[in-house]
Amino acid sequence: MDRTMRIRGAASRGRTRTALVVTAATALALTAAGCSSSGGGGDGSSAAPSSGGAASSPAAPASSASTLNLPDLHGKSLTVAAIWSGSEQKNFQKVLDDFAQRTGAKTTFVPTGDNVSAFLGTKVQGGAPPDVAFLPQVGVLQQFAKSGWLKPVSAEVEAALDKNYGKGWKDLGASGGKQYGVYFKAANKSTVWYNTKVFEEAGVSEPTTWVDFLSTAQTVSDSGTPAVSIGGADGWTLTDWFENVYLSQAGPEMYDKLAKHEIKWTDPSVGKALTTLTGLFGKDTLIAGGAKGALQTEFPASVDQTFAEPPKAGMVYEGDFVAVNIANETKAKVGEDAKFFPFPAVDGGKAPVVSGGDVAVAMKDTPAAQALLTYLASPEAAAVAASQGGFLSPNRSLDLSVYPNDVARGIAKSLIDAGDDFRFDMSDQAPAAFGGTKGAGEWKDLQDFLGSPNDVAGAQKKLEADAAKAYGN
Repeated sequence: MDRTMRIRGAASRGRTRTALVVTAATALALTAAGCSSSGGGGDGSSAAPSSGGAASSPAAPASSASTLNLPDLHGKSLTVAAIWSGSEQKNFQKVLDDFAQRTGAKTTFVPTGDNVSAFLGTKVQGGAPPDVAFLPQVGVLQQFAKSGWLKPVSAEVEAALDKNYGKGWKDLGASGGKQYGVYFKAANKSTVWYNTKVFEEAGVSEPTTWVDFLSTAQTVSDSGTPAVSIGGADGWTLTDWFENVYLSQAGPEMYDKLAKHEIKWTDPSVGKALTTLTGLFGKDTLIAGGAKGALQTEFPASVDQTFAEPPKAGMVYEGDFVAVNIANETKAKVGEDAKFFPFPAVDGGKAPVVSGGDVAVAMKDTPAAQALLTYLASPEAAAVAASQGGFLSPNRSLDLSVYPNDVARGIAKSLIDAGDDFRFDMSDQAPAAFGGTKGAGEWKDLQDFLGSPNDVAGAQKKLEADAAKAYGN
């Protein structure tokens, strides 16, 4: 299925993640404030300490004291298209309402459905694109920019980005030397969640390095509970395991080269990362159900069994959206029964931060569209969204105190602390045939590797053959 046609489809990894983050608006707002004290970012710094209740912060109000300089748009209207629905759409509507209060503009939200690219392509071909759209993948922005469907940002938007965003996030919103997008929402895919009772009974603490992680896993397993739950039936989870190890071990520059297929998957750096993963994948006793069981376990079940009563695993890796599964599908309380720590650093590298996100782009060259992008690039807009819960902002000027609880603050801090060392999900940057198709490409190759983790060279050859075919080189 073409990546641009299947964006966050119900069966795809993207939509799964999106749906989970959507409902996090409710889940995170209801969780206890207590959180891992080691929610630090790529530089190893720690998260804000757990110290209180989960009282919601009020949305940032529009006021004449705002530092924003937005035009008077009374009498103007604009449409905004995004995949969001349900509670996430309602929360984003508060952002649009604040913009309308500040400018006088009338805004209309248009849901795109799962196939964002197809929806927007139809609108463009019909001569009626929305003023502003949110795109869920880097590749889609690049494709739309090359097709001439996007309008470069104004000087005002550029200034807001320079002030509030790191270079890494700006670069993700650029194409061909021009700035097109504002990353309004992000996801942190470098969090490992654990059952606090299992850790307490095993007498272990949160690991910070891969060596410590494997040692902790062994101790947990020796205590009577399999250490790690892996949702291997969903191949996308395995790409995320690989990406975090590779980013920390090989570094950002090599990560970028592999993401663009400028180096081959037969490169020694890939073999080293896969070998590192065999420290977990190659030990059935550390995995709930062993490798065979993991390959039959879908992502939601991998979370559920970690926080079941009794638990079937001590830890589960995936992004910030794991909190939603915990809150909605188990009796565990995030921040009490379930905590997280950053994905461990590998071989002396920095703790990795792999991210995803939604980028706002102008599809009409109007003052109203550019004003909305300026607003979306501000900490004021980010505060309205963040205070609702279920939202992470890459805006470095946002005061983390606006997040509703320490769980959200810790995850957000990890993302911000990574600076420009974070990287966007590698498989989401790849052609769909390689990085986004169930039962094929990287997903299938890594599933095969989980089943036969001792054949590193064979896995590399399969990955490279599939990548070369998909990238056309």
